[in-house]
Amino acid sequence: MTDSMPTSRRTLGALCAAAAATATLLMLAGCTSGSPSSPQSPAAKTSAAPEVSEASGARDLQDNYQDVVRNVLPSVVQITTSEELGSGIVYDTKGHIVTNAHVVGQNTTFQVTLANDNKPQKATLVASYPEQDLAVISLDKPPSGLRAARFADSAKVEVGQIALAMGSPLGLSGSVTQGIVSALGRTVTETAASGTPGATIANLVQTSAPINPGNSGGALVNLSGEIIGIPTLGAINTSSGSGNNSAPGIGFAIPSSTITRIADQIIKNGKVTSSGRAALGVSGRTVLGPDFSPAGVAVISVVRDGPAAKAGIEPGDIIIRVGDTEIQTSQALSEALAPSAPGKKVDVTFVRDGNEKTVQVTLGEL
Repeated sequence: MTDSMPTSRRTLGALCAAAAATATLLMLAGCTSGSPSSPQSPAAKTSAAPEVSEASGARDLQDNYQDVVRNVLPSVVQITTSEELGSGIVYDTKGHIVTNAHVVGQNTTFQVTLANDNKPQKATLVASYPEQDLAVISLDKPPSGLRAARFADSAKVEVGQIALAMGSPLGLSGSVTQGIVSALGRTVTETAASGTPGATIANLVQTSAPINPGNSGGALVNLSGEIIGIPTLGAINTSSGSGNNSAPGIGFAIPSSTITRIADQIIKNGKVTSSGRAALGVSGRTVLGPDFSPAGVAVISVVRDGPAAKAGIEPGDIIIRVGDTEIQTSQALSEALAPSAPGKKVDVTFVRDGNEKTVQVTLGEL
């Protein structure tokens, strides 16, 4: 069963969790009684040591933040297209930059502003992979001294880790904000500009930092100065009756291991040759039940010799369940399959001529 919620394409903003922690440290450091200089007050003498230790700890944390910013910010760029303004990460010293597919859109040429140069550089699209909302562009004339970012192993990312977000929120290039890793392994579906469901992306890193326009494609960084994700989505509250239905504190980033796997293929082959994502091998549409509510996904066609065809699924069948997950819409079907890998066996339940039937399908690759 997957976690999902509606999202909009926005970018990462600030969270004051670490600042609050620092404030707490300073407050506790001030909670001493008596005068530390008074020889008649043993309690005052013993309370002075924690004050020094806590203040030192706060300074160490601040120094750590500043070191990360100094080391990583030069690898974060601003990307400008005819419609969008977003961020990107220098992937290698040859001038390749990784960003979100929704940042590049349908464009093939871009203006890239480096962290250490206000003069925009021209860049060209290498390839875009909207299915995972990733793209790679390349600087036409890579300058010397490009600093490539370091990418973390996604398997080592843990809930509660401090994370710094770097990018160009609202066009403010070189901005740095902070939050924590709130959860791992989320599956969400983007909302396209038309308001219709976009790509379904699995295994996202959830962060407590808000999402702001312009941070998309930027860097979510750990305190070791490694990229742990690309900020991509911000949650929206569909139950909100106000004009602003954003959900601050719920943002999502594509994990670093997915970024490197996709980017390496694009740079080497000019396209993605192995998505690593599971596919059922059908095209379908949402159908309504007698009460006009979504009731399943009608199979329109099946890939010849594909996973569904081999399992006996035919056009006209209505898929209603994958494993234990009820399927009422095409989006729900995508979200049910997204966390799975090619080769995994799943039970698919469908209705044919009014009768339910369950078959085991060995998933293929998207």
